[in-house]
Amino acid sequence: MNIFAPLRFKQIPLHWVAGVAMILAGCTSTPVLPPPAALPVPPPPPPAPVVVAPPVVAAPSYVSNAATARDYRRDAAHHLYERNLQRVYRGKMPPLLYAVGVLQVEVDGKGHVTSTSWMRAPHHAPEVMAEIERTVRLAEPYPAPVRLGRVTYTDTWLWHKSGLFQLDTLTEGQL
Repeated sequence: MNIFAPLRFKQIPLHWVAGVAMILAGCTSTPVLPPPAALPVPPPPPPAPVVVAPPVVAAPSYVSNAATARDYRRDAAHHLYERNLQRVYRGKMPPLLYAVGVLQVEVDGKGHVTSTSWMRAPHHAPEVMAEIERTVRLAEPYPAPVRLGRVTYTDTWLWHKSGLFQLDTLTEGQL
């Protein structure tokens, strides 16, 4: 026997069934949250200011108390020898040299070369002229001429064919 048999259901309108289904579909055990809103992204921090340090200027290795350009020439020659120990010709130079040049060098109060000029240039050996000028510039800073403030000195370069040299101020002579 069917217990539902005595109950006769009338035909239930379709829109009621749909409504009940919608109500039941809306009932859930957990609440439906709206999608998370996009959080605002903070703007990037402004770039740090670029600080450019002033160039480092090497202090003179020592000072010269020379009272004359001739005295300063000796200090400058010692300085050049110290910076070029492996390039200095040791002993007496041979009688025939590859090149001889006379260079005038101007040095400011801080020991920096401000100009060079040839008084007697070895034009037959332009590579020697370029190398002497390069050597003079690379030896900066020279002893600061504290008593003279600025000085122009002249020295004679004695150049051997091997690329070694002596300065007339400190020469050991010639054979």
